[in-house]
Amino acid sequence: MTAQEKLRAAEQTKPLVVDLDGTLIRSDLLIETAFTELGARPQTVFELLGALLKGKAALKHRLADASKFDASMLPYDDAVLACIKQAKAEGRLVYLASASNEALVGAVAEELGLFDGWFGSSEDRNLSGKAKADKLVTAFGEQGFDYIGNDKADLEVWSRADKAICIRTSPAVLAALAKRDRPIQQLESDKPTLKTWIKLIRVHQWAKNSLVFVPLLTSLSFNLEMVGLSILAAIAYSLCASSIYVLNDLVDLPADRGHPTKRNRPLANGSIPLMQAMLVMPVLLAAGLGIAAMISLPFLGVVVAYLAMTTAYSFFLKRKLMLDAVTLALLYTMRVIGGAVAISVDVSFWLLAFSLFIFTSLALLKRYIELTTRLDNGLADPSNRNYKIADADVVMAISAAAGLNATTVLTLYLHSAHLPSEYQRPEALWALFPLLLYWIGRALVLAHRRFIDDDPIVFAIRDRVSRYTVVAMVVVVAVARFAPAA
Repeated sequence: MTAQEKLRAAEQTKPLVVDLDGTLIRSDLLIETAFTELGARPQTVFELLGALLKGKAALKHRLADASKFDASMLPYDDAVLACIKQAKAEGRLVYLASASNEALVGAVAEELGLFDGWFGSSEDRNLSGKAKADKLVTAFGEQGFDYIGNDKADLEVWSRADKAICIRTSPAVLAALAKRDRPIQQLESDKPTLKTWIKLIRVHQWAKNSLVFVPLLTSLSFNLEMVGLSILAAIAYSLCASSIYVLNDLVDLPADRGHPTKRNRPLANGSIPLMQAMLVMPVLLAAGLGIAAMISLPFLGVVVAYLAMTTAYSFFLKRKLMLDAVTLALLYTMRVIGGAVAISVDVSFWLLAFSLFIFTSLALLKRYIELTTRLDNGLADPSNRNYKIADADVVMAISAAAGLNATTVLTLYLHSAHLPSEYQRPEALWALFPLLLYWIGRALVLAHRRFIDDDPIVFAIRDRVSRYTVVAMVVVVAVARFAPAA
């Protein structure tokens, strides 16, 4: 046997040790379990802070509940799994070593069935950095193992391993590792693209914030300054809403991974690291609030109230039967109110009533779609909503009732004394009634036929017939406003 062959044989006898967070899984179990716990039981926030004061190990122990942890749903990295399977094929021992709590590490090891043993943090010891390096050297000896890691905390372990294997490692960490005089192997991994970030912050949902323009359009007396303020208001709402979308995704990680379509969201599938998502949240929020403050303090107050309500929705109200739909309707209505405050015009009671009914209808239609999607895919009742699949028909009925009530409110408004006198041909507005009735009825039927697979508002934005209907409504209003009186 040549010296090179002997060296290769010696390398193959050394065990392979694999890190968990950010390496084997494209996620972080501490962040995941913390947000999952706060989402399910927000009142435990002070208990968790108390545990954190005792150290990260105590916090991880408090959050670790293996009975509620589903390791099968985690976003595992294919490149790392391939490396593990290759090592097993070569007859090498493979171990899992993580700073996550030992109960969770054990659950992952048991789920995959690829490891000969595992190491994790205990209640009083956080197995990270030097502590992990010492543990592995005690078990396997100095340079007696190869190690796959990803982050700065792994430098201590790489320094005492025989071979450093890296994945998703920053240039700064790679530069520091290069100074440790260890053989380095880099595994290929995808980096988040601009498209992935756009998907995370839900740019396609920004169209919903066009509701801030409704008071501008109904005021019938707008100017360029009012248009500019409305545009800024829409941007402020969009940025603030995006920060909450990220928060929602963090809170709903386990539920999203069990959903037929939501499992493809960037945080659920691990396309974007959770820590990066946590950092982008305050940036979006600060930008949105800054723009809101530029418009006016009253508008800032409306946006803050909107944020308070949507945060309450994320942590409390989304799990309450019917209250979740009403809250969503109120959140849409607050966009209308914000639009009115931004341009300093009064908002009509009729407009608010119409908004509440129409958006309650659409919120319930969204719940109906979610329930029927689970039914069609043979899934259980949703774990993060207080609805059962058997409720689908009732939810559809209430959605239809709320939608038809919206048309009733519109009809009563057109016949009331509150109709602005600026309309030259007010009788033309009656054409809005059949158009709205047609659109609501069509949406209900399409949802029942499974032609709407997600948010009905997003569907309306993308649907050609819906766009034509909106254009027809705009034409009707223009005719009523500008056509010469008879």
